[in-house]
Amino acid sequence: MPSYQLQVVGYVRSPYKQKFAIPRQPGLIAEAKAELVLEKGYDDDAMVRGIEAFSHLWLVFVFHETAGKGWSPLVRPPRLGGNAKKGVFATRATFRPNPVGLSVVKLEGVLRRQGRLVLQLSGVDLLDGTPILDIKPYLPYADALPDASGGFADSAPETDMTVSFSEQADAFCQRQQQVPELRLLIEKVLKQDPRPQYKKQRSDTQSYGMTLYHFNIKWTVNGGHNHVTEISLQPDNSREPADAATEPDNTGD
Repeated sequence: MPSYQLQVVGYVRSPYKQKFAIPRQPGLIAEAKAELVLEKGYDDDAMVRGIEAFSHLWLVFVFHETAGKGWSPLVRPPRLGGNAKKGVFATRATFRPNPVGLSVVKLEGVLRRQGRLVLQLSGVDLLDGTPILDIKPYLPYADALPDASGGFADSAPETDMTVSFSEQADAFCQRQQQVPELRLLIEKVLKQDPRPQYKKQRSDTQSYGMTLYHFNIKWTVNGGHNHVTEISLQPDNSREPADAATEPDNTGD
């Protein structure tokens, strides 16, 4: 069979530092801001001329964290409780014959920083450091099909999860100025209930941790309620969360 060599045109700088807590589809959390930094050779202003006329972009990317773990013809979509199996081509699972994904993001702006060409994005569902293979404009007349059927994922995922913040966590969000929408971002991420499916059946209090941008967030889950217990700045010499999250289950619909 023929094979093709593809070039990485840029890398995403995302608030999501591990798979855990990434929304399973793009656009679910508008407050998730990111940047696509184009690589040398592809950061020519001519290559993005006219791009700001489009509100949204398609990004073709590599599932770089799971690319070396192989693939399976059958997967267990989290939307179906992690029990029913579907064909890999009937899902957006990460474990594919070719570890390539497709994501639609909102374009917030184009700028140069320290000589590098940067696309500012929002509504992302991409892991920090994701390699981008291609960028294409989103065309509403062709890409938005209101009569299309979404199979077992016909509507956006919803939960009844609620979220509260400790005094320390609430004060931290108000005091920091680097991410104005940090509190809302945390709240929306937790309302998505990023826990692995098997953890959602437990009735005991569970403790979790994650990193968003450069903040360590700790919280507990009891029934249908999330309580953010602590938020802190991440140490400069570490990009790992202060409290490791449970096994990630973010395999897409």
